[in-house]
Amino acid sequence: MDNLDKLRREYRKSELSEKNIAADPLQQFDVWFQAALASEIQIANAMTVCTVAADGKPSARIVLLKTYDEQGFTFYTNYHSHKGHELATNPNVALVFWWEALERQIRIEGQAHKTTAEASEHYFHSRPFTSQVASIASKQSEVVADRETLEQHYNQLLKQLTDNTVTRPQHWGGYIVKPQMYEFWQGREARLSDRIRYRLVDGQWIIERLSP
Repeated sequence: MDNLDKLRREYRKSELSEKNIAADPLQQFDVWFQAALASEIQIANAMTVCTVAADGKPSARIVLLKTYDEQGFTFYTNYHSHKGHELATNPNVALVFWWEALERQIRIEGQAHKTTAEASEHYFHSRPFTSQVASIASKQSEVVADRETLEQHYNQLLKQLTDNTVTRPQHWGGYIVKPQMYEFWQGREARLSDRIRYRLVDGQWIIERLSP
């Protein structure tokens, strides 16, 4: 495609000012997240998670945010997955939320650590039965011969297991990301977008405006 340079749009929906933001970035995140839930965005809790391997190579994928509070931002996965192996050697991560309908982006940087086993158990058993079985059937990120092989294994497990017999695999659970930086981006006209950054310094959040 040779005309990507013609794909342009102006951002005019809102603005972001130091005068009307929360002093705490988690509160500001909640304001924007609730706005995203109230908009036409289909999956407002979809976020990019970027991890870095031991050799310095980054990788990114979309996962679903499941909880957020003062402790951090939580998602669940297979600990033996590609991102799981990377997080085992380097806990530094970056999260990105992109809400096109609101012309907003949020970047978060921090460190990820496994949630408690109790938290993982609680969430695992809150999932639909079929999703629980799928987490057992899938050796996430490993090479599989074909789709049929995966489905056969999944269907065999469906026949063997019931809601009362599914046990959470020890290699499946949550990560919680403790933020050290937030950046809130609001698209504005002529690409003079608003960027407000919160940096954690000695336990205090420092608020700064960044040039677009």
